[in-house]
Amino acid sequence: MDAKKVNEHFRQLGLTLSSVESCTGGAFASAITKISGASHFYKGGMVTYFTEEKVRLLGLTYSELDKNGVVSEITAQQMAFNGRKVMASDYCVSFTGNAGPETMEDKRAGLVYIGICSRENCLVYKYEFDGDREQVITQAVQAALDLLMKIEK
Repeated sequence: MDAKKVNEHFRQLGLTLSSVESCTGGAFASAITKISGASHFYKGGMVTYFTEEKVRLLGLTYSELDKNGVVSEITAQQMAFNGRKVMASDYCVSFTGNAGPETMEDKRAGLVYIGICSRENCLVYKYEFDGDREQVITQAVQAALDLLMKIEK
């Protein structure tokens, strides 16, 4: 993982970042804040592991979550979109998925959606990682770091 490069990249661009995590359980925030200087661009993050916290903190609705599932493209999009507004950041990255080991919502272990929202747009990326729970989380964090390096001002 190279959170240091993301740190340098966001600082050079003069952009701020926040995160909303579910299946990664704070691993992204931990990777970012291990690097000195993160406070210059990383505004903070939320771990909304319970469905009720996605509703309470992010304004998602039970009806949409029941309809689409917690592990879905639309949930990742809403998490990143609302997280960016709550944290007042230029960008927000979100993670929702099934880190495993069991199937969840009829979705296989390793399925992860990563959302990245700015003021202009919100994109969601679907991944199907292999490995155990820890490996899935590590791969998801790495994928997000790679995506964030592609951001241009």
